[in-house]
Amino acid sequence: MRLTLLVLLQFVFLYSSFSQSKKVSFLFVGDAMQHQSQIDAAKTEGGYDYSNYFKNIEDKVNEADVAVVNLEVALGGKPYNGYPMFSAPDEYAVALKDAGFDIFLLANNHCLDRRKKGLERTIQVLDSLKIKHTGTFVDETKRELYYPLMMIKNGIRIAMLNYTYGTNGVKVQSPNIVNYIDRQQIKADIDMAKRMKADIIIANMHWGDEYLLKENKTQRDLADFLLQNGVRLIIGNHPHVVQPIDVKTEGGDVQSVTVYSLGNFISGMKKIDCVGGSMLRIDISKEEDQSVKIEDIECSLLWTKKTIKNGVYQSFELISVDDFYNEEGKEHLGTVQYEQMKLFAKNAKKAINSLCAEGEELIK
Repeated sequence: MRLTLLVLLQFVFLYSSFSQSKKVSFLFVGDAMQHQSQIDAAKTEGGYDYSNYFKNIEDKVNEADVAVVNLEVALGGKPYNGYPMFSAPDEYAVALKDAGFDIFLLANNHCLDRRKKGLERTIQVLDSLKIKHTGTFVDETKRELYYPLMMIKNGIRIAMLNYTYGTNGVKVQSPNIVNYIDRQQIKADIDMAKRMKADIIIANMHWGDEYLLKENKTQRDLADFLLQNGVRLIIGNHPHVVQPIDVKTEGGDVQSVTVYSLGNFISGMKKIDCVGGSMLRIDISKEEDQSVKIEDIECSLLWTKKTIKNGVYQSFELISVDDFYNEEGKEHLGTVQYEQMKLFAKNAKKAINSLCAEGEELIK
């Protein structure tokens, strides 16, 4: 009797584990930047301290199985610089990792800010920290080995792609490679992901017009191309403001999600629409027939609280708009920043929901 019970319990455990292994939750955020005000505020006698940045949201980041961030700076070493030629302290990458981010996207218009040395050093630092990354490569051999970035998470095979529209006029130096937006190359990469038996293909695109709360025709056309070729999730960055989210359904099931821009994750920018950004959680499941369903889509807003004393930035702190949209938040932020956050939230919600059907808004 005892043996029968033990076997039964083992079967229940294995069945439960198998059931749980067919779901994956993703979390995506926008541009992680380091302007000079941020670098100066983080400086300490012994290095750079970013412990205040993510303390309010790291629980949400760690809840996801796969958390993805766009690292829009080079880790090019000293001297550290903000805009227009970014080079951030290595401690910044450590803080992002400690906050729970699993994948760093590197194909963006600032990846060559420190030229060849900066591209290679960024990769070396992330490798030393055992952080997965994609979008730039030391050479063709590395790209062939590690692209598309493939993961098997909870029994689901995931292919992660990453491309940028350009690199601010700076040319990539051989043998380094930057993934530029090129339809022929993208099609070949998607085909490779299919040959690698990806259950879902995710394309992270650095595109669009800066500071515009609406996607442009180039983005729409490229999104159509990606979807037609089998991409299910498109995550956009670069405009530094949020843009619409387009959810396509068929028969009540979500077929694809296109996020034209998540906006800034954290930055030193001052325009109200740039001080905040969005955080997107998407849950998927793999069914018994091997099909993958997009189950849940949850969008929330983030705001960067800045502490300033005598005109000098003292600290930067990410907060969830929902958690601070109250009298406690007003006290924490101060009247001026609180009213700015409210205006940002109003503009962001309108932009994000602009492609949603009435009653199906992604963010209230």
